[in-house]
Amino acid sequence: MPPYTIVYFPVQGRCEAMRMLLADQDQSWKEEVVAMQSWLQGPLKASCLYGQLPKFQDGDLTLYQSNAILRHLGRTLGLYGKDQREAALVDMVNDGVEDLRCKYVSLIYTNYEAGKEDYVKALPQHLKPFETLLSQNKGGQAFIVGDQISFADYNLLDLLRIHQVLAPSCLDSFPLLSAYVARLNSRPKLKAFLTSPDHVNRPINGNGKQ
Repeated sequence: MPPYTIVYFPVQGRCEAMRMLLADQDQSWKEEVVAMQSWLQGPLKASCLYGQLPKFQDGDLTLYQSNAILRHLGRTLGLYGKDQREAALVDMVNDGVEDLRCKYVSLIYTNYEAGKEDYVKALPQHLKPFETLLSQNKGGQAFIVGDQISFADYNLLDLLRIHQVLAPSCLDSFPLLSAYVARLNSRPKLKAFLTSPDHVNRPINGNGKQ
């Protein structure tokens, strides 16, 4: 039986970064897919600590909150930098990813038609910090922090990929980020996952907008 279980809606959403991490690290996991009607009418919602998904199980440990799950996997699988300095930078990057992800989620679910043009126009200023961070680490030829992949790389990669769907040219003025996405996409185990039906056929969001 796989050691990990992801309980979530039938979308990529806040779980695709952890799926990419697990696939790239050659870990197996089980999916428990929750239909929205079942979520709204069934007992699961009331049983979840914050009344939210994802829910993640690692043996007898149950976790909620997607970033807490990513940090747990980072610690467990050695994806949290090589020392405390790098760990602090990984946390900083991940918090930056979360800031932009929250803006994206707000657009998708509350203001897509009216807000998309302004969102895309403002996107470069939100992407620039990640380009800067890459430029400061081995000239942008490695990972976002240090010389080994971290959980923040998977979260950032997912964020960049969904923005490439929203605004296909969004990375055109960011050569280091463009190369970074291409480099991570080509990692063999990650590439296999990203081209698999499990990923390709899973909608990015729950309302059809992307």
